[in-house]
Amino acid sequence: MAKKTAWAGRPKAAGRASAKKKRVAKRPVAKTAKKSATKKPVRKAAAKAAAPEPVTILDYVRLAATRLKRAHVAFAHGTTDPVAEAAFLVGEAMNLYPDEVEPRAAQRVPKAAGRRILDWLDQRIATRKPAAYLVNRMYMRGVPFYVDERVIVPRSFIGEILESHFGDDDVLRLRDPTKITRVLDLCTGSGCLAILAAHAFPNATVDAADLSANALAVAARNVREHGLEDRITLLQGNLLSAVGDRSYDLIISNPPYVDADGMASLPRECLAEPRMAFDGGADGIDLVRQIIDGARDHLRPGGGLLCEVGRCKSALERAYPRADFLWLDTEESEGEVFWIEAGAL
Repeated sequence: MAKKTAWAGRPKAAGRASAKKKRVAKRPVAKTAKKSATKKPVRKAAAKAAAPEPVTILDYVRLAATRLKRAHVAFAHGTTDPVAEAAFLVGEAMNLYPDEVEPRAAQRVPKAAGRRILDWLDQRIATRKPAAYLVNRMYMRGVPFYVDERVIVPRSFIGEILESHFGDDDVLRLRDPTKITRVLDLCTGSGCLAILAAHAFPNATVDAADLSANALAVAARNVREHGLEDRITLLQGNLLSAVGDRSYDLIISNPPYVDADGMASLPRECLAEPRMAFDGGADGIDLVRQIIDGARDHLRPGGGLLCEVGRCKSALERAYPRADFLWLDTEESEGEVFWIEAGAL
């Protein structure tokens, strides 16, 4: 959604005809009666028109955005600001995809949907839970996924890279997507990247591995809802130990990579998510090291590793000073995802 949208600004107050003042003959006022004759201040409530009840999608987005901004909630779960999150909540209440919300800004909101929006707002502000948990949904690249507190809310930059760097017309084309036949999504969580990979690589089967049985239960639901049971296999285990002796053309991973300082300062919203999905050890790359060190044994010749590390680029380059990392930027990130060839590991 573009930054300057129909949500920007506030509706202008409706004009009101000013009442004509009546001319009243002035009469002398005795000093003793001056206090009692002084006009009482007009109440603000009477001077201002009552705020109109929200009616349209636009009304509810503005109301929700205002409340979220005043509450100083944190935005780190697929939305980046109060307006984006407000539009997300209103869209879910109206059963609309995110890109359908703005074009329907003038549409009336049924009372039941309006109550849902206000209830979600109350919960969001009071509990500080991510909005995705309240509605049990999040989108990546426009694709919906079921989520709950058993998994981290999907928000990886790898989804964009699967589209931009494996397509037919990109300047930096890492691989021909039609020639990728085996993919591993390591630390799959909700299964979102495994599902996006299945869409990006039409000839591939995908293994999706995670240590958490709870996360895999959510992933199984998403795989089933997307009709990909015949192409995605879920595996439980600790990182690459989960895959046995399997080998792949591509390994993708969005592992835990928050360092000790980051873990100590997580916002309340992130504390609602599974801790194990964040904690990357003292410098943030404990699990990334294990993935890099083991990936070569599970990549086919000509294969590669695509891994997200957040703000751990410097730590990783210090740990592997001779590694040939290719850092890939996205619309909202810089130097947070690397690609490395199998032969360079």
